[in-house]
Amino acid sequence: MKVIQFYKSETQLIKKAAKQHRDAQHQLYNQHAPKMLSICRRYIRDIQFAEEVMLSGFLKVFMNLEKFKFEGSFEGWIRRIMVNESISFLRKEKQIFFTEEITGYTEESWNNINSELEVDQIQELIDSLPEGYRMVFVLYAVEGYKHSEIAKMLEISESTSKSQLFKARKMLQQKLNEQNKISNGAIEI
Repeated sequence: MKVIQFYKSETQLIKKAAKQHRDAQHQLYNQHAPKMLSICRRYIRDIQFAEEVMLSGFLKVFMNLEKFKFEGSFEGWIRRIMVNESISFLRKEKQIFFTEEITGYTEESWNNINSELEVDQIQELIDSLPEGYRMVFVLYAVEGYKHSEIAKMLEISESTSKSQLFKARKMLQQKLNEQNKISNGAIEI
């Protein structure tokens, strides 16, 4: 089957979509929807709600395409919208809770994971974190935001962001250790 390319570049495709050309919008949606759904899913446990958030995010994308200045990556621009939509959804659903800050913690090395977990198992472990921990963990460890950016996005202090990350890592490490014990047969029944 031969694929016919309607637009020679993504820039041309974006410009057409901004002028409400439905086929261009459809093509942009098809190109980016799978990745954007996975981004929404990182924040929102229920796949149906994640899909709803992604769709509302794409509505915002198409309503604001003329604001995209072609200064950075288009995918990064969409990603930012999806992250913000996910946070807004959780805020609206009152699902984000942050525990009190802890003091005196240190940034630990967290690269000592000896686990053969699959991606879906890792996602399940992340999903099991309390919302505040999970939100900060995903923003920092997966999305690559800095604590100052996270604090601004979530309307919390930088130290709360650091504290939530510390607690999330600690909890994930405990869960990974438990998983490893179970898979190695070291757990007593």
